[in-house]
Amino acid sequence: MGFLLILPPIPPYIIIILPLHSFYLKELCLETIKLNIDGRAIEGQKGQSVLEASLEAGIYIPYLCYHPDLGTTGECDLCVVEVVGKEDLVLACKEPVANGLTILTKAQKVADARRQALEKILKGHPADCGTCNKYLNCELQSLKQYISSEEYKPLGPARLFAVDDSNPLFTLNPNKCVMCTRCIRACKDLRGVGILVEKTQGEDKYIGTENDLPLVQAGCRFCGACAEVCPSGAILDKEELTKGKNRKTALLPCRYTCPAEIDVPRYLRSIGEGDHAAAAAVIREKVPFPAVLGYVCDHPCEGVCRRGQVNQSIAIRELKRFAAEKAKDDIPKIKNKPATGKKVAIIGSGPAGLTAAYYLALQGHEVIVFEASPQAGGMLRYGIPAYRLPREVLDREIEYIKSVGVQIKTGTKIESIGEIFEAGFNGIITALGTQCGQKLPIPGADTPGVLIGVDFLRSINTGEKISVGKNVLVLGGGNVAFDCARAARRLGAQVKMACLEARETMPAAEDEIKQGEEEGIELYPARTFTRILNEDGKITGVECLEVTSLTFDEEKRPQIETKENSAHVLDADTVIFAIGQQPEIPKDFKLNTTAGNLIEVDEFTFTTSREGVFAAGDAVNGTTSVIKAIASGRKAAVALDRFLGGDGDIDEKLAPDQELKASIGKREGFAVLARFEDKLVAPAIRLKGFEQVVADLDENVVECEAKRCLQCDLRLKITPIKFWSSY
Repeated sequence: MGFLLILPPIPPYIIIILPLHSFYLKELCLETIKLNIDGRAIEGQKGQSVLEASLEAGIYIPYLCYHPDLGTTGECDLCVVEVVGKEDLVLACKEPVANGLTILTKAQKVADARRQALEKILKGHPADCGTCNKYLNCELQSLKQYISSEEYKPLGPARLFAVDDSNPLFTLNPNKCVMCTRCIRACKDLRGVGILVEKTQGEDKYIGTENDLPLVQAGCRFCGACAEVCPSGAILDKEELTKGKNRKTALLPCRYTCPAEIDVPRYLRSIGEGDHAAAAAVIREKVPFPAVLGYVCDHPCEGVCRRGQVNQSIAIRELKRFAAEKAKDDIPKIKNKPATGKKVAIIGSGPAGLTAAYYLALQGHEVIVFEASPQAGGMLRYGIPAYRLPREVLDREIEYIKSVGVQIKTGTKIESIGEIFEAGFNGIITALGTQCGQKLPIPGADTPGVLIGVDFLRSINTGEKISVGKNVLVLGGGNVAFDCARAARRLGAQVKMACLEARETMPAAEDEIKQGEEEGIELYPARTFTRILNEDGKITGVECLEVTSLTFDEEKRPQIETKENSAHVLDADTVIFAIGQQPEIPKDFKLNTTAGNLIEVDEFTFTTSREGVFAAGDAVNGTTSVIKAIASGRKAAVALDRFLGGDGDIDEKLAPDQELKASIGKREGFAVLARFEDKLVAPAIRLKGFEQVVADLDENVVECEAKRCLQCDLRLKITPIKFWSSY
């Protein structure tokens, strides 16, 4: 109960205090209006239209030119209603709410008026209306079904505009335009860009740009607001970019293609504003390795970035690296949840294991990581060369993980899961990685001078002195193969690479391939290997056949077809196999495994064949990528926390709230702004050792690159339209 103070003018010192109930306070503040629609008493607020009040109350009135974020023009005439006491019908979008107002929305004359308005709107509309498949829903079709059950028959001559499929991201079909002008208002009033205008051709009206310029030349920001509010498919996302995808993956692919679902547009926006600490905090909300990912992530987000359809994708990984390095001394304080008294063991300290350990420690559990090697990091330390991932960066982020209470016991190999439970642990995550390389079972594979890639890299990364011949041939086409080849170049060898895949389908990241070629590595794609040749026990080369077809069967075994009479020899005195890896799982773990000796887990719960034992990372998925391993560790942590009685909520709020401005404004030449060139140390210099390959970025360049972002997330903030069937 509150109080209302009434201060009468005479005498001034007398104060009357009356009780003021909360509902009186609400009416005074919000000025509630009471009205009746179709016999139902509802409440609206002063300043609302009848349409807004009815929709808010869950009563559907059809509309087209109105949109919650854009207001109305009142020109579609579909929202007509009858006001008791008024002779003429009124537009619900224009009629203000008033106390005592009685509205009828389903009277016969209302239905007739709506049908006439719809016929006018659909004049000349395509006969195949309803087949545009706008995310399987079409607002215009929903309206038509509500207003009339009759089969649609186009009135008047069909429009004969050409469908414009030449623009990036969107298809423009003026034949489907119903002149609701939502797109114009979204572009001008919501986004502040204003390139769309109303146009006329003969008697037909349509929406276009001034002088019918392509969107790129007209100044479009490609934010997608126009397509989002279009009710008819006249402006439509290109089918090849949306088909078979859910809405979020189609419209915000950078975030939802990322295995960890890092909010990419949000941190790019912070970088563009110069707030690197906020950007790094956004990244850290999903991963404990922001800087590591800035160096070695395979950036699947860039491959699907919608900006790439306009000209070139955003350099997301490089911007992540810049923000993480800039904010390395400005890490937000994180408070662990109260101690649960539960004890967790993590076997393996690679990206999956350390990620799981980090989140489980924050959940209040006591976490101990067991690592067989002398130092933590797994393949981040022992598989990736230092020129790609500086060790001080890795060490810094491992220290951060330890700072939340994670204990790491190195030089401790676990041989039995049973012993861990006997030691008082309540749950286990096995994150063993895939440390065992493989050779092809071909003649000569055991010749001295034939090396296994992961062992070769481990030797280099532990500082062992290792020598190779002058002529090295690496067999394989993935990132590990390129790590081997580029490391061998730094040891002074001439290096060739050969792989089963064609050049365009090599599994290595494109930047790895490009940098390898810059460093003088010769590529021989589409080759299969029949034997390793040697003379007097010394390797002389590898006999190969040219591959004409490469497919995989249901068990992912390669099915190879070769070119007849294509046998040839690639000279070499050292051969390095980098064709895949498997985990080494101790027998006493007693876990069920699948093909490739991978640990069998439930894909939803991450549980293994033993109760209380979960698994994550490459030992489950095979050798993939750092970001996938991190995402796997997150999911395993959620599963184990729930097993231990927690809520599984590991999401963190580290970044400050960001005010999203709907208006992005017009920017001259925005569509043709080019991606900055990756800044690398010159090949001649980087081949002298294992120093960092990527050079530090200039802050001005970074800011410009971040501002190339289309800000696709703003589109998902537009109020979605509810179809009548939802009311």
